[in-house]
Amino acid sequence: MRRSDRSELDRLLDEELVGTLATVTDDGRPWAVPMLFARDGDRVLLHGSTGAGALRRVAAGAEAVLEVHAIDALVLATSLFEHSANYRSAVVRGPLERLTGDAALAGLDALSDVLVPARRAELRGNLPKEVAATVVLALDITDDNWLLKVSDGDVDEELEVVPDDVWTGILPIVRSYGQPVRSPWLPDALAAPPSVEALRAAGPQRRGQRRGTNR
Repeated sequence: MRRSDRSELDRLLDEELVGTLATVTDDGRPWAVPMLFARDGDRVLLHGSTGAGALRRVAAGAEAVLEVHAIDALVLATSLFEHSANYRSAVVRGPLERLTGDAALAGLDALSDVLVPARRAELRGNLPKEVAATVVLALDITDDNWLLKVSDGDVDEELEVVPDDVWTGILPIVRSYGQPVRSPWLPDALAAPPSVEALRAAGPQRRGQRRGTNR
């Protein structure tokens, strides 16, 4: 079902880390690639290598679409035909703006702060050559450039007789962060930093799940 609630769109964009960016290349062929992204107010931030040809085309103003989705549960019915899934999906389309100078640095900081909050304070700053090798993009979220579809129902079958020997219901899909695994060259005594532990603890809340009900 199509939804028009901007807060639902923001929730999906805030929960997910990866979306698929798609466009058409100079030779007329479709191009799509999964990318890390972060919502920053009324825009979506992305970044990639300046060496990616299709990404350079997008950075030059070519129309593009960002698709993001989450599968929240499997809906199990009395027949395979009636099986489905509860999901949320969104597309945001339009030209992307290439950020430069201080705006690019601020965009990279904002992207980092969303993906792993407080991590950048634990690290050295970006080197000039690293910034030069990175393209930072912003896709505005306007009143009319996005579409959100949500399916969040229970089993819905029109049966004259409901069998009581076939289990039907919803199987929630729950995601969380696991135990951090340190790099093999690090000493055992070096604990995971606060940013990692905080993100691990907040993971299930970051990705709030629609669990539905069983019947």
